[in-house]
Amino acid sequence: MPDLVADTLLADKAFDADARVIDLLAAANKVAVIPSKTNRKVQRQYDKELYKARHLIENFFCKLKQFRAIATRYDKTARNFLAGIQLAATYICLN
Repeated sequence: MPDLVADTLLADKAFDADARVIDLLAAANKVAVIPSKTNRKVQRQYDKELYKARHLIENFFCKLKQFRAIATRYDKTARNFLAGIQLAATYICLN
């Protein structure tokens, strides 16, 4: 697993895998905020309030993809693409 800068990982139920995700995060002293799958025999505890923030982040990216130039990577240079993202993000936050 690559070196993560953040202390907490927010993910959905698809990442509920002990050997591939949870154990590696625990070994790196990272907190995993991942709800357990419903068919798991032992349900793992997670911070439900922090998990709600994941929904807000996901909604922001969905709104960002509404802009055609962002969704299709219309700009050729990374500088112009980043400027487009910043402009679209500002527009989203102001509305």
